[in-house]
Amino acid sequence: MSQFNFTVSEVMTKKPKPLSDQLTFGKYFTDHMFVMEYHHQKGWYDGQIIPYQPITLDPASMIFHYGQTVFEGLKAYAAADGEIQLFRPDENIKRLNRSNERMCIPQIDPELALGAIKELVKFEKDWIPNAEGTSLYIRPFIIATEPFLGIAPAKQYKFIIILSPVGSYYKEGINPIKIAVESEYIRAIKGGTGEVKTAGNYAGSLIAQEKAEQNGFSQVLWLDGYEKKYIEEVGSMNVFFKIDGEVITPALNGSILAGVTRKSVIQLLKHWNIPVTERRISVEEIEIAHQEGRLEEAFGAGTAAVISPIGELSCNDNKLVINDHQTGEISKRLYDTITGIQYGNLEDTFGWIDKI
Repeated sequence: MSQFNFTVSEVMTKKPKPLSDQLTFGKYFTDHMFVMEYHHQKGWYDGQIIPYQPITLDPASMIFHYGQTVFEGLKAYAAADGEIQLFRPDENIKRLNRSNERMCIPQIDPELALGAIKELVKFEKDWIPNAEGTSLYIRPFIIATEPFLGIAPAKQYKFIIILSPVGSYYKEGINPIKIAVESEYIRAIKGGTGEVKTAGNYAGSLIAQEKAEQNGFSQVLWLDGYEKKYIEEVGSMNVFFKIDGEVITPALNGSILAGVTRKSVIQLLKHWNIPVTERRISVEEIEIAHQEGRLEEAFGAGTAAVISPIGELSCNDNKLVINDHQTGEISKRLYDTITGIQYGNLEDTFGWIDKI
């Protein structure tokens, strides 16, 4: 029994752990998972750490028919001193509850959610890889489980946490990637669900991602849904451009996800007295800046990849090579600083680390 009154059922036979140099992203899963139930008359109850296993649901469960679900993504790191570190988990839990509100899912107590994450990670600490660039990815999610074929908020849910030892999200690692501007499909629109982490956002993006990969690109650059001219996100990351020494990122507008790494990048840039602005920025502005030699860097920022430099942008049949396909100074400094704090190699002067 844990301090949070979660029951624990240990697996009989543990799985072999993958070697650190074999780790990709999201392929391997640990021996245990966390599950908690919700019923509208009881609230959240019956938190359990159980062996990792398939989920049995009624075929009429509302998640299958109406997509009422939210999720989060964060990581646990093996620090240099042997401690286990979480990076800003409180921000992920706040965002989980913002997503819950938008998707008509009951709020979950932040202390309870963080406690569940910590208990599971602590229980599975032997799965945390310690090779450079590796970590234990944490995926909390909530699904609607009530069996009902009617369009209304469900009255029953499951809160589940699974863990996955991971390597780099992109095969390029910190090396620059190639991005294609997406002009046909729309990721999200203001008033929709683009600012929350819900499954349908990502399902709707797959066709554009497949098209980009077939053409040799790692990701797509999404534009606004109204005019298809203003930049929003790159793949599943927030995006930044350095023009004339100023770092510019699209302002949160109701269709852009409020990334935890995005927030950290902005705080670091301000701390370093590097000009950073949140505003609308168009593809045309990027093209003009590139033509005039003022586009100095571009990069994506997100939990999975941390910082992903952009070396090439394909836009309107134009190929914009950025910083000669080299990782920029700001991108590298941000990556080194954030990962340095995450792994305990740099002092955490911002209070971002939560030790387990």
